[in-house]
Amino acid sequence: MVSISSSEFIKSSSSVLDCPNTSIPEFAFIGRSNVGKSSLINVICNRKNLAITSKIPGKTKFINHFLIDSRWHLVDLPGYGYASVSKKTKNEFKKIIYAFFLKRLQLVNTFLLIDIRHSPQQNDIDFMNWLGINHIPFSIVFTKADKISFVQSKKLVNKYFNFLIENYWDELPPYFVTSSKSKEGRKELISYIKKFI
Repeated sequence: MVSISSSEFIKSSSSVLDCPNTSIPEFAFIGRSNVGKSSLINVICNRKNLAITSKIPGKTKFINHFLIDSRWHLVDLPGYGYASVSKKTKNEFKKIIYAFFLKRLQLVNTFLLIDIRHSPQQNDIDFMNWLGINHIPFSIVFTKADKISFVQSKKLVNKYFNFLIENYWDELPPYFVTSSKSKEGRKELISYIKKFI
């Protein structure tokens, strides 16, 4: 059955060293600021305010752990790219994020969120390449699919992947098309996660 029975906030950590000391499988969610990360997390967990949403980019400033069904951790990471924070703070976010990916052995998969309406952004591409170079498994999650038609969605996804194949990748990662408004992609994401736990 594709569902989540329980979800609870566990901890906010300012560094990877402060993260929960467990062997529970982790699935991280990350993306550019204001990509709809917190909204998608709430939809996945079927909770309105589990992850705090904001119209102000850069609201998530810590590594946030949520325990799902007492079996796995969903990890909400700070966004990257544009955010209403100083350059110093952006660099601090970057250090926190990279340390998390390099040191968390219990990390099973990373979901990289991308606004489906946008053409490939360099900081997304750079981050994908960094994940690939460091052998960190990841999937692409296109968000905000409700804001365009199904036909447009298919075209934009194909265009995005053609760009990746032509310029960077020989093999494409798994991907999902989602909407926090219509809940599109929710079941597919949960089913994918449950394959690993």
